[in-house]
Amino acid sequence: MSVSQIMRNIRMHQLKTAALLLCTLIAGQAAAQTAKPAAPAAAKPAGGFLPPASSSANVIDSIAVVVNDDVITRNELAARVRSIEARMKAASAPMPAAADLQRQVVEAMIVERAQQQLAKEMGVKVSDQELDRAIGRIAEQQKMSLQDMRNQMEKEGMPYATFREEIRNEMMMQRLREHEVDNKIQISDAEVDTYLAAEQAAVADQVEINISQIMVRIPENASPEQIAARKARADEVARQLRTGADFAKTAATYSDAPDALKGGEIGWRDPNRLPPLFAEALVKLSPGQVTPVMRSNTGFHLLKLVGKRNAVADDKEKAVAQQQTRVRHILLKVTPTMTAADAKRKLGELKERLDNKAAKFEELARLFSNDGSAAKGGDLGWLYPGDSVPEFETAVAALKPGEVSGAVETPFGFHLIEVLERKSDDASKERQRVAARQVIRERKLQEASEDWARQVRDRAYVEFREEK
Repeated sequence: MSVSQIMRNIRMHQLKTAALLLCTLIAGQAAAQTAKPAAPAAAKPAGGFLPPASSSANVIDSIAVVVNDDVITRNELAARVRSIEARMKAASAPMPAAADLQRQVVEAMIVERAQQQLAKEMGVKVSDQELDRAIGRIAEQQKMSLQDMRNQMEKEGMPYATFREEIRNEMMMQRLREHEVDNKIQISDAEVDTYLAAEQAAVADQVEINISQIMVRIPENASPEQIAARKARADEVARQLRTGADFAKTAATYSDAPDALKGGEIGWRDPNRLPPLFAEALVKLSPGQVTPVMRSNTGFHLLKLVGKRNAVADDKEKAVAQQQTRVRHILLKVTPTMTAADAKRKLGELKERLDNKAAKFEELARLFSNDGSAAKGGDLGWLYPGDSVPEFETAVAALKPGEVSGAVETPFGFHLIEVLERKSDDASKERQRVAARQVIRERKLQEASEDWARQVRDRAYVEFREEK
């Protein structure tokens, strides 16, 4: 049972999304541990742990594991296993043997309890207000109201009170890790120099790929019937392409992506900047070939590898000068109270006011934008190529300074975008060094976090109790 860690955007440290949050947390911790539980430790001296008496004669439970001065009961263990099994089935994930799954869950719960105890000892706390805000953000990311998310959890057998405590514990663990691991990582100038030299030596092997896409979008809160219909549409598109249909024409006909009328053209991209699902499929293709139908959270995709080139020449060109664009935007997010149609209609009204000089962009951004940049009038500052998602970058590239776009859809919602100015700037050596430090930090952080988790586990008193 393995879990991929998706952690490349260092500016977006968010809580795990609700759909697989708990399952991922448990499985990720389990994967970092050894495959088998440690042998039972020597019994604590008399006067140590005393198991609490059962609060009800009607509840039959027993202790599975003692962790320092806390216990994991068999009922708790069984409930956690059932929860993970349900979530793995919902995600169509391969299910390990029951004994292997239980062993991994036991080890994950031991690590979890040991870290929770350490957090309490160090006075790490999460207030109810902070917890409410975090859960609100999770619901927003899932495009659900808080009540809808709560209903969904109860339907899946996860009591909302339990979910709240799991999120509180995860927040406590994050703060504990920041204190114990993140803040102690140091990166020397020599390490940065070595990294940059290695990158320069490896640049000859780097490639860029030119891609186009056809996307069949899945509506939010789609029913199984709607999803099946969208899949059938994507399969029909794939069939037409296999029989010789022109990709660009087919994209303009069927694609729901913003670039549909451009023949689905995305342009040249570094494969490392693409979602792993896409990069892994494209690397297997030759120019001119098309991927099978792939499903993401937003819909079904077909990608065409238009071309491939060595990135050396382009990198040299970028090293001399990069075009920067100063941009501001107004973002409207799709929520249960703001549909996609409502967002587009509202942005249309705002653009009409801007075109008629009836309002200033920064004033409308402060009033209506759902982005953190609203307080700054929507100003995103100077953006380099690759700093924004492809849909946003494509729209920016098509605008002249002083020009405002129509409604642009990205994974974050719908935007009105204004280009303020452009300039060509020498690629800053300091910018390269900052980026190098970030990459080195991520590498060190993963290794240090795993090492710290092992140390906390090894220091814990653990006793496994046989079932009677």
